[in-house]
Amino acid sequence: MVRVALDAMGGDQGVAEAVEGAAALSREERPVQVLLVGELDAIRAALEDQRYDPRWLQIIPATGCVGMAEKPRAALDSMPNCSINVAAKLVRDGEADALVSAGHTGATILAASDHFERLPGIRRTALAAVYPTEQRHGPRGDPFALMLDVGATLNATAEDLVSFAVMGSAYAKIISDNPDPRVALLSNGTEPNKGTPNIVGAHAILSQMSTVNFAGNVEGLDIPRGTVDVIVCEGFLGNVVLKMLEGVSEVVADLARDAYARKFLWRLGLTMLSQGIRQLRGMTDWKQYGGAPVLGFDRVVIKAHGRSNARAIRNAVKVAAKAVDRGLSEQIRAGLAPLNDRK
Repeated sequence: MVRVALDAMGGDQGVAEAVEGAAALSREERPVQVLLVGELDAIRAALEDQRYDPRWLQIIPATGCVGMAEKPRAALDSMPNCSINVAAKLVRDGEADALVSAGHTGATILAASDHFERLPGIRRTALAAVYPTEQRHGPRGDPFALMLDVGATLNATAEDLVSFAVMGSAYAKIISDNPDPRVALLSNGTEPNKGTPNIVGAHAILSQMSTVNFAGNVEGLDIPRGTVDVIVCEGFLGNVVLKMLEGVSEVVADLARDAYARKFLWRLGLTMLSQGIRQLRGMTDWKQYGGAPVLGFDRVVIKAHGRSNARAIRNAVKVAAKAVDRGLSEQIRAGLAPLNDRK
């Protein structure tokens, strides 16, 4: 049985959405043991409004949480018993198998760094995220691919990019049931010599590795097309790309709503295109994907979107449980073994 420590206080939506998501999961055919970490009275009050199976939920008291506007290091040091710290300690001590939080990204990564170890050969961790694509991926035909890093490591060396590729490949295999995901480096050209020195160096190393299905370099136009399953880049660039993709999807939805309200002919056209619009909305709905893994630690860490509702929280916990159940850390270790043997 997989146990997931959920930071119930993190996130823009507050404790109610986290509790509702955990309660809904407890009623499923294959539930997950969820440890709700946070203010005792607040969690109990939120549970009073939910139907849930008490066998699958446990409340772990904590005091306070890291606000989105706070400096994470200072907040964690001043609140040793805050929800994200307590949740991370539960995983560290073996009382839970994975950590999930919709709270402050920096605080989540720092709490994990404080209490977990990095896997052998991992110098920097990576935050991965899914994004919608035109092409389908894996045997399930998933309409999204994986990008990393999107914010944990702003400046990555060639060796960091290689480890990101290994970790992204392992995660795609587990979550998308894709036995041989295609992995590429994001650059300004497809030629092996294009890009920064770190990208060129990573290309040279990945080209010689048998544990990663390396497809070479891809350009920005390949991102929405979905020509590969995993795209690797440094965190600064990845974060900019991810925010742009989120913004484009929201603008498209806003334009469609505005057009529908303004002109009869546009309403008629949009009605005819309604199936396509629904498909676009489904592809760009980050709530169905659960959360973004923080890869590189010896424990599973899933960072849910700050705006996560109950559905997104439930899916984030399910993703965490799946990663534990299918041995994500062990697969990353195996993928990194050739690199570690060279050192």
